[in-house]
Amino acid sequence: MKIEEILKETNGELIIGNIQNEIGNFCTDTRIIKHGETYIGIKGENFDGNGLWKEALENGATTAIVQGINFEMENLTKFKECNIIVVEDTLKAIATIAKYKRSLYGEKFPLVGITGSVGKTSTKDIVASVVSQKYKTLKTEGNKNNEIGLPFTIFNLGEHEAAVIEMGMNHFGEISKLTKIAQPKIAVITNIGTSHIGNLGSRENILKAKLEILEGMKDKILVINNDNDLLHNLYLNNKDIQIYTYGIENKSDIMAEQISLNENSSEFICDLDGRKFKIKVPVGGIHFIYNALCAVTVGRILNLDIQDIINGIGSFELTKKRMDITELENGVKIINDSYNASFESMQASLRYLQSLKATRKIAVLGDMFELGEFSKELHEKVGKEVAQNSIDILICNGQNAKYIAKAAERFGMDNKHIYYFEDKLQLEEFVKSNWQGGDTILFKASNGMKFFKIVENLLSVTK
Repeated sequence: MKIEEILKETNGELIIGNIQNEIGNFCTDTRIIKHGETYIGIKGENFDGNGLWKEALENGATTAIVQGINFEMENLTKFKECNIIVVEDTLKAIATIAKYKRSLYGEKFPLVGITGSVGKTSTKDIVASVVSQKYKTLKTEGNKNNEIGLPFTIFNLGEHEAAVIEMGMNHFGEISKLTKIAQPKIAVITNIGTSHIGNLGSRENILKAKLEILEGMKDKILVINNDNDLLHNLYLNNKDIQIYTYGIENKSDIMAEQISLNENSSEFICDLDGRKFKIKVPVGGIHFIYNALCAVTVGRILNLDIQDIINGIGSFELTKKRMDITELENGVKIINDSYNASFESMQASLRYLQSLKATRKIAVLGDMFELGEFSKELHEKVGKEVAQNSIDILICNGQNAKYIAKAAERFGMDNKHIYYFEDKLQLEEFVKSNWQGGDTILFKASNGMKFFKIVENLLSVTK
């Protein structure tokens, strides 16, 4: 894009520069900005990046887009070869620029938008792997799925032929903004659970918030997990949307049969065009069967060859910190699933842990965030899952994780095998002092609990 396009879309003011200059990749961090890139200053709750425009240009940026700077007071002589644009609001500007860039690829561009209470990132990974078998595909890196991350993903569009974009939210209106930028051709809702229920008040409201994804679509093509109760009801009662379904229990367009779950992989049979195909998934757990079924469904909508779909599923790689399994030299296996947590993802991880062959199955669990008035109830439900899945040792940390520990005991787990630590260092030392060869240890909590740091420290012990 050229400077003049940016000015037109944002109603920005060019302080210095040439409207015919082209802008490079976008960056918000002056520490890692590269030569020729465009710096955008972001004003957050605790820090205003707009004031670092000089540092950005000195470090190699050729363009800076900022707000709230009085350039009449600045000596710009040393930056005369650069471009400086002032906009009213940089957050609104990046959304506007990203929407414009997306529009350059046209309505037929196969962009898949993925949302849901849990499983967005892993579903994005497997769907992108499938789509990339036919198209040069851009996908969301990590979980950059918010009002900053999604526009920056769109900025990375180059000679791509498709895109798989993740969309996250905490409140009403957020998916609406993201989908109007991304303009999906196909929308996916993985499930409706309890994530952010403290903000939205009910699962029904969570569904309403997720359905905002349709607002950015011209032709409403929706892919859903038909075994999720609220999404199944949506399918039964809504004839105005073109809905494609996948599932295991409820009759769906794409279904898994003869499921075989192994420790590090799984496989199932899928009936496609009247023929039975065996599909192998390189990750264990029933929830990854659902992710694979979603990828099959999207692949079929995009008219991919069946073998390409199978190959894409078989070769996909998970984003780090999601069911990331490491076996240490001392014979201990660590499952790092510490990026986020809701009741549904806790339940899935505990059931996966229960299915493994291990001398002892140990769950290290922390708080789940943004549950509001439902927090105690949902943490207690996790404790019940711990007891029912025959976990050998439970270790908890966090203000609300106390309810997990208490509920696990109430539902039958021996309190001699339940430990609670207020201090993470004490927890870490306890794990190191008590682990044994043959143990499998799951770490699961919301990202703000920073359990990933505990995992990093434990992984470094045996290196």
